[in-house]
Amino acid sequence: MTNIRDIILDVLLEITRDGAMSHKALNSALEKNQYLSRRDRAFITRVCEGVIERMIEIDYIIDKFAQVPVARMKSVIQDILRSAVYQICFMGGVPNSAAVNEAVKLTQNRGFYNLKGFVNGVLRSVADGYEDIDYPDREEDPVKYMSVTYSTPTWLIEEWIGDYGEYATERMLKSFLTERPTTVRFKTHLTDKAAILESLREQGVTVRQASYLPYAYNISNYNFIKALKAFQKGWIYPQDVSSMLVAEVADPPKDGFVVDVCASPGGKTLHIADKMQGQGAVEARDLSADKVALIEENVTRARLLNVKCRVRDALVLDPSVSSRADVVICDLPCSGLGVIGRKPDIKYRVSQDRIRELVELQRRILTNAAAYAKPGGVLIYSTCTVSMAENQENAAWFAQNFPYKPESLDPYLPAELRQLTTSEGYLQMLPGIHDSDGFFIARFRRNSAEQ
Repeated sequence: MTNIRDIILDVLLEITRDGAMSHKALNSALEKNQYLSRRDRAFITRVCEGVIERMIEIDYIIDKFAQVPVARMKSVIQDILRSAVYQICFMGGVPNSAAVNEAVKLTQNRGFYNLKGFVNGVLRSVADGYEDIDYPDREEDPVKYMSVTYSTPTWLIEEWIGDYGEYATERMLKSFLTERPTTVRFKTHLTDKAAILESLREQGVTVRQASYLPYAYNISNYNFIKALKAFQKGWIYPQDVSSMLVAEVADPPKDGFVVDVCASPGGKTLHIADKMQGQGAVEARDLSADKVALIEENVTRARLLNVKCRVRDALVLDPSVSSRADVVICDLPCSGLGVIGRKPDIKYRVSQDRIRELVELQRRILTNAAAYAKPGGVLIYSTCTVSMAENQENAAWFAQNFPYKPESLDPYLPAELRQLTTSEGYLQMLPGIHDSDGFFIARFRRNSAEQ
């Protein structure tokens, strides 16, 4: 019989010790163990995601009770303790005795028999005393307080406070720790909304209208999205509302030509092709054959005939599409800071040096993409981050260096998203302020008569 805490430990080690991305490690484990009950799968997901989400706070708690700091422990012991502490402090349904005893068994089964007593002692102390821990004082050191309370590195908090203020920063941090349902796009051109709702509800899925767009819905209480008939038939596509707004802002002409320069896994490509009602042509590009195969898989499921998928490096100029596209989609590689709520390990991986590297990469891709829109054509620049260097500053750089002008997003957005910046050509969505992931969209139009 599979021990689900063994699975949890393996996933955590893949992430914290081996550097795997959290969502990939977890999804891989769940796919390998599809036979597990929905309850067991939910438990694995909750603990793995919870440990990564709250790791700074968990380590702070452990350090209050352990004679050896977490940073000096062996990785297996670190993650056994983190998993158990999460269950003790953040999961009321798990008896403390079960969390402690299972952690001690894991310690022995993984070859650390001599550390059973240490693990047992630390966890029993945590169970007895965690409610009385002194946290950093909010008034004396608000950054340290937020870092521990919301498990986010201090440098990120300082940067966000500088960019967006303390109120918006704390709203973001709270949002990242709030469980979010899966958002899907209903593809009502394939079948009517009633048929999609009936299919989902027949499989026990809870469906609620999402914010901002009439075809966006939140779904929960399902086991595996690929097992949903509505997904298999191509009636729904998992996509955050913020990402759906790209196709709205792009507003492609039905008979036009669209180039998506970094398209994998294909959500925006599919949405744009759907908006074109099977007409025109959409060219979806990405760097590797594997990424393009993923786009093709989604295109096939969606039964779209107006999409071509190509392996192309966005860093290499392609003269074959110069000045041809009605719309160029540049949803570019970024730090991903807007999706920490879905991929919590991002906040530990990113660095200021990495953001500087990404800014340069984005500019190199934009330089090539600028050549692809025809005179009078549109270029959309988007990212799933809240970093001003990658977003507002890069948008300003693009407008200053290429024959494009920012264009208002207001005609394409729901009224509740319109603001001063959207009339000036961009929208920055912040989790906790907006009901979505963190996301940036800018719209530019190429000059019709270039000097």
